[in-house]
Amino acid sequence: MSTQPAPAAAVPRSLFVFSLIYGGLVCIAGVLGTKLASLGTWPVLGPLAVEAGIFAFLILVVLSSAIAELHGRDMANKLVRYGFIPLILSMLLIQFVIHVVPPAVFWHKQEAFEQILGQSSRMMLAGLIAYGVSQTLNVYIFSKLTTKTGSGLWLRALVASFLSQIVDTLLFITIAFYGVEDSILPILQGQIIAKLTLSIVMVPPLIYAFVALGRRLDAAR
Repeated sequence: MSTQPAPAAAVPRSLFVFSLIYGGLVCIAGVLGTKLASLGTWPVLGPLAVEAGIFAFLILVVLSSAIAELHGRDMANKLVRYGFIPLILSMLLIQFVIHVVPPAVFWHKQEAFEQILGQSSRMMLAGLIAYGVSQTLNVYIFSKLTTKTGSGLWLRALVASFLSQIVDTLLFITIAFYGVEDSILPILQGQIIAKLTLSIVMVPPLIYAFVALGRRLDAAR
């Protein structure tokens, strides 16, 4: 009687490729978030700016929606949970590197490096909570709309992105800045409007692009 183990099921190419991209973007989003990006001056609201990490984060939102479309809600939720691994490792490594004593003879940029990449424990906690809740919510809403309404792909992705971005902003700003700033309402208002604007611009074309790419990868031999 054979004792050979059953062959493992092949991982779909789209899932493999998208997981690699997802893991990399989870790490880089926090680094990009140290820079602010201007969205111009708006009537009544005035100048609006958003942390540059939103560009990576919106691609994460689209990727989780694309995987839910191609491979189901359970697989997309697994991707979100596994995303904590590179996210936490990157945070720990950044803190480790910051606290490694630099060679004074060769390196004179320690203060700038620490100022740009250093985050307080409160900021890191806010990032972890906001990431987990908002990404899980995005997958949930996208999947529910798929099941109940059968709406167009772009509309499901956009609505899921809208709502998850609002929750992400509320959680992150409140946890990171409540009690530190005199009022967090102006920050919340500007961030939500800016993120929703970027969602309108980025999400519809990206969701079609990633789903089409995923289907092409899975069809390839």
